Amino acid sequence: MFDDEKLEEKIEKIYRHHYLEVYRFLVCFSGNQNDAEDLTQEVFIRVLNSFTKKNSISNVKTWIFTIAKHVAIDHYRKKRFSSLFKDGFFKQIASTEKEPNELVEQNELKRLVHLAISKLKPNYRAVVILRGINEFSIKETSEILQCSESKVKVDYHRALKELKKRLHMDVEEVIGNAN
Repeated sequence: MFDDEKLEEKIEKIYRHHYLEVYRFLVCFSGNQNDAEDLTQEVFIRVLNSFTKKNSISNVKTWIFTIAKHVAIDHYRKKRFSSLFKDGFFKQIASTEKEPNELVEQNELKRLVHLAISKLKPNYRAVVILRGINEFSIKETSEILQCSESKVKVDYHRALKELKKRLHMDVEEVIGNAN
């Protein structure tokens, strides 16, 4: 009984600590808050089901995000939805100091970026969300995506190049520096 209670407390702590980050990642990937809620629940169900099976987890955060990535890709494959990132992708930066025309321009830019990201290949989309939006390190991104750090760098560079083509602008202005 004691071990079960201890395990339950540990899982609850992991859930509280990582829920919001996983949810944000899944909102970015799915573009839909309702889907992200369902997918987040699915991630933590999988975490719960496999937690006792995993004897040594070197980095809980990357393990959970690896599960989240697989859940998101499974969902993407099942639905084959055409429009991603409709709401909630960027942090709302609405300020009372902004002029109405600045807000309209900002919202239009967000819409264009959402659309461009949604048209990227799933692995490019994932690396852009993890590196460019969530600001994970190259190492963390490689662990989550289960690939080499070199592949993360190459995919991120190619994804930004593709976004630049799609947006006809300097992506670094929108997302940040590629390095």
